[in-house]
Amino acid sequence: MNNEINSLKDLYNLLLPALKSKRREMNSLKYTYVKEIDIWNYIKENIWQNSTNLTLGDMVSDILNTDNDLIGGYVARQITESRTNLHEE
Repeated sequence: MNNEINSLKDLYNLLLPALKSKRREMNSLKYTYVKEIDIWNYIKENIWQNSTNLTLGDMVSDILNTDNDLIGGYVARQITESRTNLHEE
């Protein structure tokens, strides 16, 4: 199996099983509006932004252990901002 990572898309796809697991966990806790890409964006922007030399194990751990309320709040804010921007145009 070739796990060469050449882009963020490759990394996303490699981490997709962990992202799906987190989404299923969050959906069972009534965060039904959260998708894998939302979890990815939250962690990328808020957890990994200034990190260096992360291993895949570190990233999987971050995905699975990030507080659901933090991700849920982030996604809710993104939805609200998106709706606000639509109304302003």
